[in-house]
Amino acid sequence: MSEKINVAQFGTKHGHAKGVLQVMLAHPEVRVIGVWEPDSYQQKKLEKSNDLIWKQISWIEDPNIILDDKSILAVTSEGGNFESLSHTEKLISANKHVFYDKPAGENYIQFKKILALAQKNSLHLQMGYMFRKHQGFMMISDWVKSGLLGKIFQIRAHMSTWIPENKPDNVNSRKGISVHKGGILYDLAGHMLDQIVWILGRPNKITNFLQNTYSESKNFMDNTIAICEYDKALAIIDISAIEIQPTARRFEVYGTEGSAIMEPFEPAKNIHLCLNETKNGFEKGVSIIPIKDTPRYVDTFAEFIRNIKGESKPLRSYAHELLVQETLLRATGRIPEQF
Repeated sequence: MSEKINVAQFGTKHGHAKGVLQVMLAHPEVRVIGVWEPDSYQQKKLEKSNDLIWKQISWIEDPNIILDDKSILAVTSEGGNFESLSHTEKLISANKHVFYDKPAGENYIQFKKILALAQKNSLHLQMGYMFRKHQGFMMISDWVKSGLLGKIFQIRAHMSTWIPENKPDNVNSRKGISVHKGGILYDLAGHMLDQIVWILGRPNKITNFLQNTYSESKNFMDNTIAICEYDKALAIIDISAIEIQPTARRFEVYGTEGSAIMEPFEPAKNIHLCLNETKNGFEKGVSIIPIKDTPRYVDTFAEFIRNIKGESKPLRSYAHELLVQETLLRATGRIPEQF
């Protein structure tokens, strides 16, 4: 086995912080040096919790210990969405590769600057959009790019959830997310937009519908839709924070020669493929294509490590990461349509 790569983690308040840390600890080619959490109350809370993962790591009290240590090649940016963009800027400025959990804040110009610096210094900055190695999403994008489905005229993406109302000290509660324009659309739509712009590119126009329906936090948009318009296609993303469990997460792609419907995509089960004629090894009519369900983050983080080692190319380009963020902020209304 090759020498292990030293990694660390910045922050613990992101909803995926624990899951990503578990993946890091389990990776055979990674050595987790420690975790820095800027909020001492948050750190003490985790230290006292019954969750054993927080007892498996070393707590780092000063962020400069990570920033100045040249042996630490990569850092996962897992702070809350209100702080993670600034954290990521510090990490890239310190010449670290960064696995940055979504979304990339609300300051588009700052994120653009960070990406430019990463590109200049040949640093990998991978956004934590967790479906990039999902078998179903990869199959569908391959079918689109091969022409199997013909000309794509519509995509529909549904990725709702249920989150607590005002859970104390939780930036991922409805009250916590209410500080972000667009509410639950800001928090989750990037996962779907990552796939949509990968297939269709930059939308010409985006129209949003943002509602507060049944949440006590009146500034929180809990029921949202964004419609992306292209020259000859529409993409519709609907996301709410009040759907009962288990959520019915769907991804549907419609073309002039076929369609692909994946429901649910978490946990992954199968794709309903419909074709107007037999081609590329698939029969005319309806085929049910089984897909493998894999844990979140495992494959995308493993790919990030392979990128650092020079064993593979990044799953997405700097330009794609920037386009997803621009599209998300246009969808929430944070940046104007004429931007």
